[in-house]
Amino acid sequence: MFNDKSVLITGGTGSFGKKYVKTLLTRYRPRRIIVFSRDELKQFEMQQEFNAPEMRYFIGDVRDPKRLEQAMRDVDFVIHAAALKQVPAAEYNPMECIKTNIHGAENVIAAAIDAGVEKVIALSTDKAANPINLYGATKLASDKLFVAANNMVGKSGTSFAVVRYGNVVGSRGSVVPFFEKLLTEGARELPITHEAMTRFWIGLQDGVDFVLKNFKRMYGGEIFVPKIPSIRVTDLAEAMAPGVAKHIVGIRPGEKLHEIMCPADDSHLTLEFDDHYVLRPTIKFHHSDVDYTANAAGENATAVPLGFEYNSGSNPHFLTPDEIRKFNAKAME
Repeated sequence: MFNDKSVLITGGTGSFGKKYVKTLLTRYRPRRIIVFSRDELKQFEMQQEFNAPEMRYFIGDVRDPKRLEQAMRDVDFVIHAAALKQVPAAEYNPMECIKTNIHGAENVIAAAIDAGVEKVIALSTDKAANPINLYGATKLASDKLFVAANNMVGKSGTSFAVVRYGNVVGSRGSVVPFFEKLLTEGARELPITHEAMTRFWIGLQDGVDFVLKNFKRMYGGEIFVPKIPSIRVTDLAEAMAPGVAKHIVGIRPGEKLHEIMCPADDSHLTLEFDDHYVLRPTIKFHHSDVDYTANAAGENATAVPLGFEYNSGSNPHFLTPDEIRKFNAKAME
């Protein structure tokens, strides 16, 4: 699907972007891969690792619509990964978060439609489901924008979809590198926000593979959610440092006890496939009447029961400390 195609990744110097580029170069023969981001140092460092002839590096910000228009010329597929993601920073700098996560989403949509891009997938987060912090609220707004964009495409035919998942093992700013840093510095205890806290758990390669599959599955308007295991944060600490004491520090502002990816309020829209869920759009598109129970890859779904919620605390699949240790080791390869 990606052979002889041009692919653009916003926020492409992040953990996801690097793994995505590596996967595209390994499995396919793309015509161009465009890394679009605003940090020249990160782009310089990434060029040392990924310098294939297909690679292009564009300095730019999703807040700048003109630069996005230039970058998307002759592009077939777009992955929108650029975002301000740190919850405390978003609470302290709300307007900056809104400019990037909401206005930036608008700019990506407009540029993709104007350029006639074939398909766009925007990366979302569990925090967009029933948000309690500004970051989650901006990502919910972004999700709504990308879904509604399918009503704006006109003759361009561009399709938009969203991929939503939770904590990525080892990504920048995540808990695993944080715990590793503390342990390297000789910490004799690990800070735990709450002894009952749970999280969904996914490896970076698994996240990349899920996005790749959804380019084939999508019609436009879907929110794709992978079926992944949960962990208890206390079990994560035990897996990383057996026997080390745990210090309960309390839930931080804007933090949830459990993660939600398919809210109960959306259960009437939620479809279950073998390895993922799909949240159908809340609105009807003028140009099409899609039956999302069978996706474009030929996979079939069933409706979930009313009131169903995909919650990390009630997820039937939990990893044990030993399984977490093995999962993390594989994910960090």
